[in-house]
Amino acid sequence: MRLTTKGRFAVTAMLDLAMHAQECAVSLNAISERQHISLSYLEQLFGKLRRAGLVESVRGPGGGYVLRQSAAEINIAQIIAAAEDTLDATQCGGAANCQDGSPCLTHDLWENLNKTIDNYLRSITLNCVLAKHRQSGGGTHTITLTHIH
Repeated sequence: MRLTTKGRFAVTAMLDLAMHAQECAVSLNAISERQHISLSYLEQLFGKLRRAGLVESVRGPGGGYVLRQSAAEINIAQIIAAAEDTLDATQCGGAANCQDGSPCLTHDLWENLNKTIDNYLRSITLNCVLAKHRQSGGGTHTITLTHIH
């Protein structure tokens, strides 16, 4: 089980957007430069984030993206799911057919780990991460994801 680059970059980009979209839309170019994520990769991610209803695009001069809800209403699990990243510790993808069509001996253990991780990520909003980042004296350019609680 591993969080992929897709999920990490989606969370980082959303944090950057939450940090900088207070007064106007943020361009993907700006996020790309600050977070060192390729523009084409961000375009793909933001298409998914838009379809998931987490961001909306603003057209025209000064256009870019803004959060569709407040940073206090968007949790990390939503972002990872929108990026189509799954965190699954089971071998069977939750189908409980790991061992010849039946659950393996450790299926419940890994399924409970999945639930624990999901609950944890649902409990953390963009606002929580930004507050922790600011509290630790983090700058406004590059955001490093570290332990939140």
